[in-house]
Amino acid sequence: MESKGHLVVLGYGDVGKSIVSELSGGPFRFVVVDSNEKVFENVEFEHLVGNGADEEVIVAAGVKTSSFVFVALNDDTNVIFATLICRGLNPEATIVARANSVKSIDKIYKAGADYVGSLSIVAGQMLAKMSANCIGKVCRIDEDIMLYEGIEIEKHHIEKGSYLDKKSIEELDLERRIGCTVIGIERGGLVSTAINKQTVLRAGDIVAVVGSSKQITEFKEKYLD
Repeated sequence: MESKGHLVVLGYGDVGKSIVSELSGGPFRFVVVDSNEKVFENVEFEHLVGNGADEEVIVAAGVKTSSFVFVALNDDTNVIFATLICRGLNPEATIVARANSVKSIDKIYKAGADYVGSLSIVAGQMLAKMSANCIGKVCRIDEDIMLYEGIEIEKHHIEKGSYLDKKSIEELDLERRIGCTVIGIERGGLVSTAINKQTVLRAGDIVAVVGSSKQITEFKEKYLD
């Protein structure tokens, strides 16, 4: 569990299986957690039997060094609790959580989730797009993705002379100023998803930005137009 950048899937029900079906056979290392030992019969992927809302289990799954965490538990109380724990253990991870009830969406966001979906298919679809044509933690992002409730991922080219050129993620501080997030940088035809505060953007890069339609529009108006 010491290598950085792996994915953690908490819960192996319908949503977890949808995610794993997209990851299986691909280049990403991932760990799946579920309390039901029987669901892991005859599986070949890395897994851990335990409560996905238990801090010791979450730590054992390697959340502290993960790049993405998918909280796909069947109970929203557990989803909220697991999200709180994961955010506390790894402030840099992208957390995508399942809401079993629409009423829980705001609570899950407040617990620290970056994106919340109430449809079982959402997380699996996002993984399918983001894991296409990948080698290790480097992959191609082939198209824009529309997520739940107007949340989307868009690609934007950084032109020479752009304000974004030679700016670090920390300097831009897009999450505080606008609310959107850079989750990938395409450079030389490949996209790295290992983004941190020290990551520097360059002219010629294509950045993958996640946010609401309004946030991405504001990003384009302020930094690209």
